[in-house]
Amino acid sequence: MSQKIDGGITAGAQLRPVATPAKATPAGGTEARPVEAADSVRLTGEATSLQAMQRELSAAPAIDTARVQAVREALENGSYRIDPDAIAKRMLDMDGQLQA
Repeated sequence: MSQKIDGGITAGAQLRPVATPAKATPAGGTEARPVEAADSVRLTGEATSLQAMQRELSAAPAIDTARVQAVREALENGSYRIDPDAIAKRMLDMDGQLQA
């Protein structure tokens, strides 16, 4: 079974206003208020450590300028040496961590 939707129905003809009942007030004349619960949060030791680490890292500079300068000088004077074995070992270590 299928129905064709052509948009020919007017919304005003089908909708009618509905009266909402007025709120009753208590005998004292004041409105009742919901009880407010106090929210609280307890952090685990791990979460606290992570927050402390985040604060330390956000305070640290993004770039170690002394290290950058040392590598720049080593490159300029030709004393910078690349250790392909160390690079390969670290790449394999990272691959092992990603697969775990």
